[in-house]
Amino acid sequence: MSIRNLEYMFRPRSVALIGASNRLKSVGATVMKNLLAGGFEGPIMPVNPKYEAIQGVLAYPDVASLPQAPDLAVICTPPATVTGLIADLSQRGTKAAVVLTAGLDAASKDGTTYQQAMLNAARPNLMRILGPNCVGLVAPRIGLNASFAHAAVKPGHIAFLTQSGALATAVLDWAKSRDIGFSHFVSLGNSADVDFGDVIDYLGSDPATRSILLYVESIKHARKFMSAARAAARNKTVIVLKAGRVAEGAKAAASHTGALAGSDDVYDAAIRRAGMLRVYTIEDLFDAVETLGRAKPNMGDRLAILTNGGGPGVMATDMAIERGARIATLSDKTISKLDAVLPPTWSHGNPVDIIGDAPGERYVAALNILQEDDGADAILFLHAPTAISSSLEIAEAMIPSLNTMKKPVFASWLGADAVVEARRAFMLAGIPTYQSPEDGVNAFVQTINFRRNQESLMEIPPSFSSDFTPDTDAARSVINCLTSAPMEQISGIAQERISGSS
Repeated sequence: MSIRNLEYMFRPRSVALIGASNRLKSVGATVMKNLLAGGFEGPIMPVNPKYEAIQGVLAYPDVASLPQAPDLAVICTPPATVTGLIADLSQRGTKAAVVLTAGLDAASKDGTTYQQAMLNAARPNLMRILGPNCVGLVAPRIGLNASFAHAAVKPGHIAFLTQSGALATAVLDWAKSRDIGFSHFVSLGNSADVDFGDVIDYLGSDPATRSILLYVESIKHARKFMSAARAAARNKTVIVLKAGRVAEGAKAAASHTGALAGSDDVYDAAIRRAGMLRVYTIEDLFDAVETLGRAKPNMGDRLAILTNGGGPGVMATDMAIERGARIATLSDKTISKLDAVLPPTWSHGNPVDIIGDAPGERYVAALNILQEDDGADAILFLHAPTAISSSLEIAEAMIPSLNTMKKPVFASWLGADAVVEARRAFMLAGIPTYQSPEDGVNAFVQTINFRRNQESLMEIPPSFSSDFTPDTDAARSVINCLTSAPMEQISGIAQERISGSS
């Protein structure tokens, strides 16, 4: 694992675009447009002998004509040209390149692949390469958009690393609709040089990155990946969406990235041991960021459910049991306290159904009682809108109590227009909020799994095997003989005694 020269890739002071173009809808034109629109403050130097200027910027015919060696070069030219360009850039002193070009697995004239020839050309100057066959990278905090993605990226504290270019653009679109920003957005492509381990190691020390999200199809260098992931997971949230869980998916991943996906059980165990959290959908990926970023620490798997309707409580109970959580058994003391503040028709158990006409005060009273029950580790709040009580008024009544609670609370406002203001009020107050009961339960389970994985991360192997019993008599005998024997006999005596005691 090496972060050597990665600062030139993720914090360049100048960029050259090799293959820049004025041709509409071409990769060269799209990347140039993104570079100019991103707000990058350093020089942007397009290279293409066919143009005097590209999108209003003076163009250069070749790498040798550039007025300075760029920190970062972005290449989107045909496969046969990439090796020569890398050699020219390396000779000029460029330290990093993003190779968007696909098809480098084809054989060059000397029989090696274009990809291997590219790596050979980069090696003398320790030039780092992202790709090939990638969408590029975005570092919004410095205004760098060296990609052909279709959507602008706002600054944030999440880093997203992906092996899939198609998923990269889809996630950007998804995140934009939810006003989610990124510290880095990196499409790894074929990972010929820079791979997951390198980037995770770099981001682990980046103060602007609080969470690292991974879309993984395959890992080429397992030891490097595990070392980087374990180090990063000690102080950042690392969340993994691993594709290729079944045989057919693994086969598709192999054809996509060029590497075997391997056994999913192995990946699952490795992710847990490294202190990362595994999720299974794109939506879960970003829900997990909100959950782990906002929820109070969770120390157990017993869930209390507070609801104004029986149906949502039943749905949440089913989901919790299916996902391996437990429904908390309320103490007699808690039941008695709830009896004193709730209507006689309440459910008298967990889920705590406080009836559909519940105002905010009833929610607050029940919430405070559940908070004191030692048999519940967390609380799931569910609300279905009614014509009797205003959802926003209920939210405003609950927020002060929720902000002072020690136990984590997960909220789900069921519905759409009738609860949109209440949901927004909770989100602005920093309370983890979800669309459905199942999403709320899933968030709770994510905190359980994350805590367990973090505990595994901190485990230290024993210094010796638990079934090992030292033979102190044999050791003492060896020491006694050595103290009285001549130096030339020491080695033979020690070997003889050790062999005899084994």
